[in-house]
Order: sequence, then structure tokens, then C-alpha cells
Amino acid sequence: MAAKIVLGLLCGLALGFVLQRGRFCVVGAYRDVILVKDNRMFIAVLIAIAVQSIGVYALAGLGLIQLSEVPFTWLGATLGGFIFGLGIVLAGGCATGTWYRAGEGLLGSWIALFAYMLGTVATKWGVLKPASDALTGQKSEDVFIYTTLGISPWVLVALFAVLVGLIVWRHLRQPSFAVPTLKRRKTGLAHLLFEKRWHPFVTALIVGVIAIAAWPMSEATGRMFGLGITTPSGNLLRYITTGDIKFLDWAVFLVIGIALGSYVAAKGSGEFRWRLPDIKTIRNNFFGGLFMGFGASIAGGCTIGNGLVNTSLFTWQGWVATLFIMLGTWVATYFVIIRGKRKANSGAAPSQSVAV
Repeated sequence: MAAKIVLGLLCGLALGFVLQRGRFCVVGAYRDVILVKDNRMFIAVLIAIAVQSIGVYALAGLGLIQLSEVPFTWLGATLGGFIFGLGIVLAGGCATGTWYRAGEGLLGSWIALFAYMLGTVATKWGVLKPASDALTGQKSEDVFIYTTLGISPWVLVALFAVLVGLIVWRHLRQPSFAVPTLKRRKTGLAHLLFEKRWHPFVTALIVGVIAIAAWPMSEATGRMFGLGITTPSGNLLRYITTGDIKFLDWAVFLVIGIALGSYVAAKGSGEFRWRLPDIKTIRNNFFGGLFMGFGASIAGGCTIGNGLVNTSLFTWQGWVATLFIMLGTWVATYFVIIRGKRKANSGAAPSQSVAV
């Protein structure tokens, strides 16, 4: 148990700190492509996938970790991914984004987080389990894309890394955007960690490295996987409601660590503040969280489990679910945000958040 607590919290603290300082949220990466025509965070996500892919297959090749096969439940991946994509826009953040924003004091994220846990528990082990079993019962024999193609995984790793490298190179050649910085109060390491804005690409590199380190840290406790958010979030609620210690694995302490790491980063940078949204936003946060829990459960993962980890393994489950998460995000962005702004501009009063 001590190893689970220490290793899980250490990984979570590092991840939460980096996510908060780099404002790294996958829903923003997908949403901003169509909302503000900004693809920097989307490219950053690709960087994190590429970095993790290289590291994980290197560790597996050296025999330091064992890769588990992820079944391709094609109906769950498509439908669940789409529903999860809708949910993250309503909730105002992806799975990790909700955890780290809760650490910043956003009460709406706490509401979304509770609903996310509730939806996960209901779908995986509760009243919605029959529906989940039906939707995830259809499985394909193919697990990895490279086995379907009959090639080495390193072919896809190399091709993807080169492609991402070219995308980054082309983006960096474009005129840079001015990134606002906080008022300088300190110098040296404190300024670098808490005041200077982190570039999305630098953040992505660090996230990728943490994602690689998560594998041996997790497997050292008997959990044969890397980063994961949905199941451990549900297990945390199960532990809280039952007191059964068997639900406390490495990943539960990982998600707790994400919130704690974000809190440390937000306090150090002066960005922590309790904020209460309006009633409409609270409603969206709650139902968005439920959609997230249900969708991620039947899709086999969230924007981390599928969108960062399973994609780096080049599993069919990861890439298909991620594509439908993106589709759901874009649909929700259009109907919830874009059309909402149009209505507001035509005379409807925009909603205001209340700080407490």
C-alpha cells in the first residue's frame, strides 16, 4: 500500500503541476481548432502522444514493462467516444482538465467531477452496467493497428514521430503569438515555475515524459498500465461510499495527486481562487460530468486512457474512440458555445460567474 500511495501521488503531483502551469487540457485542444482557429494545443497533444509512444515501446522492448492488450469494442468506442466528447464541452474540461481545475478552486469542476465519478460507477458497476455490457459486447479480433497491417510497431512509431516533427517545424516557422506573462515578482526558478507562461509544446514534452514514467511506476504496484483517469475516479467514489480498501490502487492516488499538484501550482502562481458559476453552468457541469462518466466507461477510456495512452500504443480502440471524441467535441462546441454566443449577441443576456 505504501508503494501505491507514494508512487501514485508523486506521478499525480508532477502531472497536476504541469497541467495547471501549461494550461494543458485536451478539450481545449479539440475545441479551439474550430472555435478560435488555434491549433497549438492540438499539436501539443500530438507531441505528447509521439513522445510517450517512443518511450513506452522502448521500455517494452527492453523488457522493463509489459504492454496489455486493449480489446477493440467498436460500438462502445464510437458511441462512447461521441458521448464523452459532448460531455467534456458541457463540463468545461476533459477528465484531467476537470481534476486540475478542481485544484484551482473552480466549484463547477468539483460538480462535474462528482458527476463524472457517479456516471462511471453507475455504468461500470451499477444500474447502467447492463447497457454497458451490451454496448461493449461487440469486439473485434484485431487489437493493434500494426498487427492488422502486419508490420512492426516501430514503423508506426517512426512515421508518427516524423509527421508530428514536421507539423511542429512548420508551425514554429510561422509568426509567433505574443503570450501574456504575469507581473514579475521573483527571479530564477520561482519565476520559471510560477510566473512565466509555459509554451504548449514544452508542456506536451513534459506530459509525455510523465506518461512514460507512469508505466513502470504503476507496474511496480501490480497495475499493468500507464496513466488512467476514469476507472480510478470511479474507484475513489466506491472507496468513499464503502470504505473498502481494495478500491485504492496506484491510479486512485494518481488522480488525487493531480488535484494536489494543480493546487500547489495555482497557489504558487496566484491563480487559486474559489469560483462559483451561475445556475446554467452548474447544470451543464453536472450533466456534462454524467456524460463523461458514461461515455468514457463504454469507450474504454477518456482523453487520457484513449486519447493519450491507447493512441500511443496504436490500438484500434484508442484511435477510433479519439476520433469520435473529437467529433462529439466539435458538435457540442457548435451547438453549445458558438450558437450560444450568437444568441447572446442577438439580445440574450450572457451568463456571469460569481466568485466566492
